[in-house]
Amino acid sequence: MTVSESAEAITKAVGEVVVGSERALRLTLAAVLAGGHVLLEDVPGLGKTLLARSLAGAIGLRFTRLQCTPDLQPADVTGSFVFDPAERDFTFRPGPVFTGLLLADEINRTPPKTQSALLEAMQERQVTVEGRTFPLPRPFHVLATANPVEYEGTYPLPEAQLDRFLLRVDIGYPPADDEVEVLRRRLARRREETTVTPVVDADELATLQSAVEQVDVDPDILRYCVDLARATRTHPNVEVGASPRGSQALLLVSRALALIDGRDYVLPEDVKSCATPALAHRLTLRPETWSTGTTTTEIITELLHTVPGPASTRP
Repeated sequence: MTVSESAEAITKAVGEVVVGSERALRLTLAAVLAGGHVLLEDVPGLGKTLLARSLAGAIGLRFTRLQCTPDLQPADVTGSFVFDPAERDFTFRPGPVFTGLLLADEINRTPPKTQSALLEAMQERQVTVEGRTFPLPRPFHVLATANPVEYEGTYPLPEAQLDRFLLRVDIGYPPADDEVEVLRRRLARRREETTVTPVVDADELATLQSAVEQVDVDPDILRYCVDLARATRTHPNVEVGASPRGSQALLLVSRALALIDGRDYVLPEDVKSCATPALAHRLTLRPETWSTGTTTTEIITELLHTVPGPASTRP
């Protein structure tokens, strides 16, 4: 199968279980193909965990769910050395981060010290425990969920950790017909559990990810990515704008989206479609902006209308 055929098959397999989340699934798959991590942020009950588990099944990765709680310690994430009486020595017992796809469920419920335990894993694909470094399996991806409307007993992710997520994706409430379809499928299968048939395995996924690097990018598209990121740094309502990592996120995800659509080149529409999930979570608003109710999503939407971009890059 071609990359676009594989992507379509993955989307179809996950779509058998997850209904009404086509945009979120497309963006999450693009982020995985681009080698990144995703923060799924929305109210409870919209299928964030189901989407993560189903996608892991479709792309053939080992799936581990880490339920983040206030008493979770860094060693509960990375693993630790334990004494082995038989060997009379300490041996390393890997934590849940040693997997293919880690779901950090409700990541904002665990303290910053534990949140930071994921930083090295997400950036370097390795963990260091007591001075010893252990590589993680490849491919390795983190899908984290967060509830943006509940603040009691939560710890907002620091900017350094938010920046490690390639995309922040919201699910949104499904249309009425899709919600009816969710109920109909639940009645039809007569059980709560769902299963997804693997479409590719870990090695094939790695091949798909390497294909992203073959997607051509016009110089005008590169400039457009940079112009969008730079515009966030001079916006009057923004205290800290997107770093160069933001413009790189635009480039990576837009290439993956082009590949999903069966193209070997990027269109301006690819950049525009991922601009909000790639940039909004990288902005820090000015304190006075909060009182107006302005959000980072609204700022990115405004910039998409004001920052000029290339009309077309290919016939």
